[in-house]
Amino acid sequence: MPKKGKCTTVETPQDRNFCDIANKFKKNIYGTTKGRIREAVLQRDLQEVLAEFETPQQLRILDVGGGQGQLALYLAQQGHHVTVVDISEPMLELAKERAHIHGVHNAMTFVHAPLQTIPSLSLGQFDLVLCHAVLEWVVEQQAALKILKSTLNSHGILSLMYFNKSAQRFANMIYGNFDYVAKGLKVKQKVGLSPNQPLESEQVDAWLRELGLTQMSKTGVRCFHDYLRELKKAEHQFDALLEMELRYNRSEPYASLGRYTHLLLKVF
Repeated sequence: MPKKGKCTTVETPQDRNFCDIANKFKKNIYGTTKGRIREAVLQRDLQEVLAEFETPQQLRILDVGGGQGQLALYLAQQGHHVTVVDISEPMLELAKERAHIHGVHNAMTFVHAPLQTIPSLSLGQFDLVLCHAVLEWVVEQQAALKILKSTLNSHGILSLMYFNKSAQRFANMIYGNFDYVAKGLKVKQKVGLSPNQPLESEQVDAWLRELGLTQMSKTGVRCFHDYLRELKKAEHQFDALLEMELRYNRSEPYASLGRYTHLLLKVF
């Protein structure tokens, strides 16, 4: 068992974890307008999907790569049991602290492990599985999707959010980064929070069809925020911006321009 605060070794060396920058994540992602929009959009989508279950019940929920536990806490506070699996022990420690603060630690289980080891953990199957902003950091993405499907029970729903390469390409064209786009959005040295393996929606959709997963809904996350010419407006007029994001992020072409794509999926 790794010592507290240490990182586990990833089976695939190119996969990325955030043991070294957990606090940076807290500040630069979760504490920003883009993080607030992401959380609000996902909460809206998940609240609606919970209504898909016929009768009120305590659901078994798995949050893969759950990080600091924002959504896991939200779901635990609604009476569900949430298992959080993450490769970063510092991230899990922050999630545990928050669970205690909010009084839901008894409704949560924390597992320090990479996604690839889930089949060996004997966690069982779940009603709802979350995997948000994880797939773009994994090299063997199709294999990861197979693992996620294996954790669903017969009526289970998968909430999958991934970094949208088409939106990344579009944004960089707007910024005038023509050489970067021409090189396939690849640079020799990655920025710390820049995803290693952004995904093309067409490829993800093909993989999901092969797995027998059907799309219940598609939402763009940050359809407008990242394209603002005046970034200060995201802070100064946040409520108006969020209202527009929530109003249009399921309609095309905006849903396909979201920096992230959120899919709700079930077995057909």
